[in-house]
Amino acid sequence: MSNQPQRASRHPQRFEILLVPEHVEDRGDASVVDSAVRSAVVEATGEWGVSGYPRYAGHGIEAEIDSATRAVEAVLVDGSELDIGLGVVLREVPARP
Repeated sequence: MSNQPQRASRHPQRFEILLVPEHVEDRGDASVVDSAVRSAVVEATGEWGVSGYPRYAGHGIEAEIDSATRAVEAVLVDGSELDIGLGVVLREVPARP
């Protein structure tokens, strides 16, 4: 992830990232949120990543997010790549008043 110059932003300032097991035999009545092994609210850093998308960071998670498609283009958890078998679910978080 790069520290490119800041550009004017119309992108959401915050997202919640949920790390969820990609394969769950029986989730029962549990929602995706309930199945998450970790979650964090990440905020825009004002920087752009190598992927060309805005960077977000918070609580040990860094991500480059395409806000138009809500795709997570890159993610680091505690400075490391995402563990095999985990996926990312993205949720919008309302802007602070």
